[in-house]
Amino acid sequence: MTLAELNAMDRAAFVATLGGVFEHSRWVAERAFAARPFASVEALHRAMAGAMHAASAGEKLALIRGHPELAGRAMVRDALTADSSAEQSGAGLTQCSPAEFARLTDLNARYNAKFGFPFILAVKGCDRAGVIAEFARRLERDADAEFAEALAQIARIARFRLAEKLPDDA
Repeated sequence: MTLAELNAMDRAAFVATLGGVFEHSRWVAERAFAARPFASVEALHRAMAGAMHAASAGEKLALIRGHPELAGRAMVRDALTADSSAEQSGAGLTQCSPAEFARLTDLNARYNAKFGFPFILAVKGCDRAGVIAEFARRLERDADAEFAEALAQIARIARFRLAEKLPDDA
């Protein structure tokens, strides 16, 4: 797909194409649609991230909660979206040793108990050890900082996903 093709789409096609870029949050693509035409993939990403940041606190929390735990229940049940599955697999999270899986299970439980939402990390380019270390480090932060970090990581994940759908020079 090219950027010109995306810019020519009607709202329904645009949302159908980009609705999964922000996990389980088609509303981000719906709101970004009005900013067309996009001069670049980066401009598209800015519009989508801007829609996310302009959302209400409740919508942002729902967006964060829409993301699966890393190496968590959805992965075990094989219930991840195709994008999330590929991302977690690419970071080696589907090949955890029993000790790594136990550590991630413990970190997921502690993180969710402390913050009320799952740990979000754009895992592209990460390995299991790096994910676990970042998880443990961020568990020590305060709720406001971690909420903001979760949104920043979601925007980063979205940029990676857009890069897969559209070449930068489209």
